[in-house]
Amino acid sequence: MADRPAFSSPRERRLWLLTLATLVAIFSTLGLARTLADELRRRDLIDATFAWLFLAIVLAIVALALRVRPRGIELGVWLGVLAVYGLVLTRMVLPEDRTHVIEYGVVAVLIHEALVERRGNGRPVPVPALVALVATVAIGALDEAVQLLIPSRVFDVEDILTNSISAAAALAAKLTLQAARAVADQRSRSARRV
Repeated sequence: MADRPAFSSPRERRLWLLTLATLVAIFSTLGLARTLADELRRRDLIDATFAWLFLAIVLAIVALALRVRPRGIELGVWLGVLAVYGLVLTRMVLPEDRTHVIEYGVVAVLIHEALVERRGNGRPVPVPALVALVATVAIGALDEAVQLLIPSRVFDVEDILTNSISAAAALAAKLTLQAARAVADQRSRSARRV
């Protein structure tokens, strides 16, 4: 039997590379994050910095939404997801905690996309959302465990919980958006037949 390539498609390969790059960014800042946050706080820039980063993320999401052209129920779900994330992120007291929501949400969605791509190309992947969630929770726990080795950082079970909830919320939002798109597509097909 011939060896199968590790990746089922160039897209799957790109998604895993994006996941790896995201993880490298997360783990490479472990030693610097506290110093950077303290410096931004000392200069009274931490909230403004987060606001600009949040605005950049919102603009990226809006750009994606414009590309996929949500309609009807899907548009409502997009707006609902944005509103919920906005409320959660603005109500979190520590900006450092906000980064967990974004970081582990992105990781979960990237892993899920890679697994869905793999499955779509005939490779066995049981329940991609569950596999993505378990993998992201494990990575979040590893992130905290590594902090045991860094003098300026602290292992925090609450951060593991935040990482896990962030991954679950991002996957739930993604799956809800996909379901809304399927409903909108079905309604569009039904309207064309009439």
